[in-house]
Amino acid sequence: MRKTSPLILCILAIALHSCGDYSKVLKSTDSSYRYEAAKSYFAMGHYNRSAELLNDLIIPTKGTDKGEECLYMLAMSNYNGHNYEAAAKTFQRYYQSYPRGTFTEEAYFYSGKSLYENTPEPRLDQTDTYNAVTEFSNFIEAYPNSKYRQEAQRCIFELQDKLVEKEYLSAKLYYDLGEYFLNCTNGGSNYQACVITAQNAIKDYPYCKRREDLSILVLKAKFELAKNSVPSKQAERYQDAIDEFYGFQTEYPESAFMPKAQDMYEKAKKFETHDDEY
Repeated sequence: MRKTSPLILCILAIALHSCGDYSKVLKSTDSSYRYEAAKSYFAMGHYNRSAELLNDLIIPTKGTDKGEECLYMLAMSNYNGHNYEAAAKTFQRYYQSYPRGTFTEEAYFYSGKSLYENTPEPRLDQTDTYNAVTEFSNFIEAYPNSKYRQEAQRCIFELQDKLVEKEYLSAKLYYDLGEYFLNCTNGGSNYQACVITAQNAIKDYPYCKRREDLSILVLKAKFELAKNSVPSKQAERYQDAIDEFYGFQTEYPESAFMPKAQDMYEKAKKFETHDDEY
């Protein structure tokens, strides 16, 4: 940001602090004074006060040498003040208004960080999480050599884990509902929904931390689907569970879930069909 004399900032900071005349700053019609006061409040860590002053200066400073800095400082004030939704919108406004600005790279990155900080727990709607992943991905594409790249990549992985957790919880809920038919529509099954949800998560995020948990959930759901099927479909579905067991055993031979998987396999084998029986 444009440098202001440290002495001037110090004097202004002391004046603002000792006199406590924030209300006087708000009433002032001197844009330059309000602007320097906003910078002083920012330097002192009074981000909400800084943001309030800067909000009123965006339009008056637009097109001036202070306009760009004012907009970026407002975004940073919102970010540091934990007003992440406002921060994300302001950072985006900055890089859209100043695509080659002094702080464009930082605005791209902190737009993603603002969205990242505002993402909810996995059980809730994850729209903000998807938006944060997109923002970070766009940032990495635009600035592949940025000093912020590693942090952006770390955030993407963490956000993806949150999305996977959301899918895992959904798949597990389907499994726990089991044969509760009121939750099924169009002849479907909760176990089928569990399998589809878990498999899609594995496909979309093949290196996720929940991969093993999702895999055993698929095996368990396929086994339960077979067990609760009508006799005419049981053999085929038990065979599907057996095939799933072989895949799980190959990928996770030392899994803590192996005893349970082996038990399901042994039970399913009793229903296995052989071509030489026909």
